[in-house]
Amino acid sequence: MSAKPDYTFKQSLGLQDNPIVTGLWQVADLERGGTELDRDHAATALLDYSNAGFHCFDMADHYGSAELIAGAAKAKLLNDNSDSETPLKLYTKWCPQPDQCQPEDVRRGIAERMERLGVECIDLLQLHWWTFEHPGYIDVMDSLMQLKQEGWIKHIGTTNFDTDHLQVLISCGFEVDSNQVCLSVLDRRALGNMTDLCLQHDIGLLAYGTLAGGFLTDQWLNQLEPNNITDWSKMKYHRFINATGGWASYQRVMQTLMSIAEKHAVSIANVAARWVIQQAAVAGVIVGARLTHTVHHDSNQQLLSLTLDADDMQRIEDASSNLTTIAGDCGSEYRKPPYLTASGDLSDHLESLPCAYSREAVPGRENRWRIATGSDYESICGFSRAIRDGNRIMVSGTTATHGLDRPIGISNPGAQTTYILDKIAASLAALGASLDDVIRTRIYLTDCNHWETVSRVHGRYFHNCLPANTLLEVSSLVGPYTVEIEAEAIVPDTSACF
Repeated sequence: MSAKPDYTFKQSLGLQDNPIVTGLWQVADLERGGTELDRDHAATALLDYSNAGFHCFDMADHYGSAELIAGAAKAKLLNDNSDSETPLKLYTKWCPQPDQCQPEDVRRGIAERMERLGVECIDLLQLHWWTFEHPGYIDVMDSLMQLKQEGWIKHIGTTNFDTDHLQVLISCGFEVDSNQVCLSVLDRRALGNMTDLCLQHDIGLLAYGTLAGGFLTDQWLNQLEPNNITDWSKMKYHRFINATGGWASYQRVMQTLMSIAEKHAVSIANVAARWVIQQAAVAGVIVGARLTHTVHHDSNQQLLSLTLDADDMQRIEDASSNLTTIAGDCGSEYRKPPYLTASGDLSDHLESLPCAYSREAVPGRENRWRIATGSDYESICGFSRAIRDGNRIMVSGTTATHGLDRPIGISNPGAQTTYILDKIAASLAALGASLDDVIRTRIYLTDCNHWETVSRVHGRYFHNCLPANTLLEVSSLVGPYTVEIEAEAIVPDTSACF
């Protein structure tokens, strides 16, 4: 196991001594009947956690009234201790729709979070972005950086960003302190490349799903598989259990966790959460709370005093090695509908996923359409980003240019490739196709030493359709770019309306 770094992030938010963050996503589940929790009662329950030494709370704009409850708790604490600073640390998330990326949209969204929390500065504002085919997250991060400079935000984090797109943000110079991702003995996607990147750039992982919606607890040991789950969180993590090999494989892991728990006289939940805490890049674990219903103060205190030894860690490693790895990188389950999350089905929160680009018919040419992405070069040089003629689509040589003329990922070929392929995917979507329809790509590199980095990103995008590919080294590209990519696609159904 790698040594844990001394995160600046952990120190400034107080997580170095207590890495447990209380998650409030279950507020949305408790309120899905349409009635909000009694705010004063819920605020008192939240303060009970703080009085027990658990001062950090995590919530989001769509976790029901969680932000309002946290704000009421903060106000109650200030009223009771008017001469002292409140120890509460309130982390929240903003999950805008992709077209809410203008500075005024961001300012309005963050101002709403501040008002609901009753704070003048948000301890940690985490951005979730629904589709990377829409590049507006770059603009949102620009605005968040500005608001940080103005004192509205203390720390900026992300939620469910995969490794490639976290790399894009880093390459742009954005100050990212944390990435909140799912991590448990069942879901190990955050280990490997994500962990390596975070260790390199001093980014702390905030791990949720550590107890798999409650499935990694004593009550599910040796139980039959449920067939009528109504709890949103359990609905989500039951899917994870199926994806990793099914109920029998999960129960075998549970047997190992139970054996270790008995050794230390703790619960299965304590062992499962402690395994996550001891992963190298983890700054904190988020343990859910059903405010006003159940409390976990004592269990959390046991977790703080527990340390798993090398033998414990190896036994869990051996048991988990037989599980099927969940496909994709961190957060891939949030990139396409249905958006079933631990806080519910977000179909009502997310109205649609608009295309980043719009198409127009080519005058005088039947069945031909084109799109432009707004780059200065398109008008100067006289070309379309992509053309569809019948069922054939050609995407022009594409570089990592954001908006009119802003290069992304300078001197970072992996980040440039990620941004380019998102741009190609968005171009295809505007013309009624997807990356799975691509039959050919061509990559131009200014340095042949970058071939493996670029090819690995290309492989993550095209692992389903495996198009024909040509990779060429060129002496230079227009602008400060190291990579350029073009693509060709065939749409199987020529009668499809788009």
